[in-house]
Amino acid sequence: MSWDYVTLDKLGSISRGKSKHRPRNDKTLFGGKYPFIQTADVKAAGLYLTEYTETYSDKGLAQSKLWPAGTLCITIAANIADTTILGIDACFPDSVMGFIPYEGVSNVKFVKYAFDILQRDCKKISQGTAQDNLSWKKLSTIKFPAPDIEIQDKIVSILSVYDDLIENNKKQIKLLEEAAQRLYKEWFVDLRFPGYEDVKIVDGVPEGWLYKRVEEFGNVITGKTPSTSKTEYYGGKIPFVTIPDMHGKVFPLVTEKTLTKVGADTQKNKYLPANTVIVSCIATVGLVNIAIEPCQTNQQINSVILYDDNDLYFFYESMKRIKALLDGVGSNGATMTNVNKTKFSNIKILYPTEDLVMKYNEFCKPIFDKILALSKAMLISEQARDRLLPKLMSGEIEV
Repeated sequence: MSWDYVTLDKLGSISRGKSKHRPRNDKTLFGGKYPFIQTADVKAAGLYLTEYTETYSDKGLAQSKLWPAGTLCITIAANIADTTILGIDACFPDSVMGFIPYEGVSNVKFVKYAFDILQRDCKKISQGTAQDNLSWKKLSTIKFPAPDIEIQDKIVSILSVYDDLIENNKKQIKLLEEAAQRLYKEWFVDLRFPGYEDVKIVDGVPEGWLYKRVEEFGNVITGKTPSTSKTEYYGGKIPFVTIPDMHGKVFPLVTEKTLTKVGADTQKNKYLPANTVIVSCIATVGLVNIAIEPCQTNQQINSVILYDDNDLYFFYESMKRIKALLDGVGSNGATMTNVNKTKFSNIKILYPTEDLVMKYNEFCKPIFDKILALSKAMLISEQARDRLLPKLMSGEIEV
């Protein structure tokens, strides 16, 4: 079976997000009730986007635009051609385009699936500037499959079975993460730990607790990128973690780039073993992952090879909570926030007694084991869907 291919404007209305005010980081624009979606939020989302890191105030909304739930978000800068469907009404800047399907012409999920296939093409045509950019002029050169709406709906119903499984796993993972976060807050932030009634507080800190620098927890490694001109360094089996791999994850099961042993061995001191805590420290600051196998990272990431694995989940949750502190010690440049190795290594964390850390880690271990199992099951579903996707979208498999 074959069908027509048309440009995106024939399937729905499309336009860029708005963020007119300068400077864009004016604090008066933020902190209100209107969700403000950015490229990193789109990258981290699944089929639907319901979580975000920033909100606009009434002033922010006045210089932007509120897009309705059901809009397909398409990133055109930084992360090129990532897509998600708004599960809420939200604003977004001009680095994101919004697509609303014409009724009876296109199914928004079908168009999203088409983008999943064409993302590589979108990235290819966006090359050529200092920062990759996908303008409407470039996007308008791409043609999308356009079968009858009934066929689109059938294809969506088949692929949605996989997406429903994936979304269900994500919800379970979120609940498990929240359980670990709640106990951390109760014990180590609110200081309602077991036996707290009998512990003296000295200068606001429970007796026996102390502040430890990050470097006291383990060996701090700043990543590095092997020469990209050496093709023999890439395409092997060693994961090479970069910031896009870290969004919305606890464990980086899949990375966009991998290294060969030859490539990784050019920087043997950059190997990270399993249970290393990986923290993004340039541009997008404060993403945290746990390595599950030997890997390396690029220079935007600082990692901590723990001296004691019994600190693992306590340290992981501590790192999840220091984004504001990391921003505070970073140096704000024109385009990014940079937390170098020295600044990162000297960040202080309030450390309780060892037996309390042990109890917390014992509580967390089955939680994180379950998160890993769900993450692997989700990956299997994603891979099965992605194998089926091009065959359905091309008409190779009839519906």
